[in-house]
Amino acid sequence: MRPNSGTRPVRSLIGALSARARHRAVQWTVIARTRAEAGMSTAEYAVGTIAACAFAGLLYKIVTSGEVREMLTTLIQKALKLAG
Repeated sequence: MRPNSGTRPVRSLIGALSARARHRAVQWTVIARTRAEAGMSTAEYAVGTIAACAFAGLLYKIVTSGEVREMLTTLIQKALKLAG
C-alpha cells in the first residue's frame, strides 16, 4: 500500500491552495480598488474641469489675437467669395 493512498496527491493540494489564494487575492484587489476609487471621482472631475477651463482660456486668447483674427477673417471672406 502506498503511503498517500486514499488522500489527494500533494500537487492537487498545492493547486487547490494556490487556486484559493488566487481567488482571495482577486477578492482583496477588487475590494481595495473599489474603496480606493470611491472618493477619487470628485477629485478627478475637479482636475478635469480645471484643465478644460485652462485649455478654453488658452484657445480664447489664441483665437482673439490680432493675427489669428485676421487670418480667420481672410479665410471666411475667401470662402464666401467662392460660394457666392
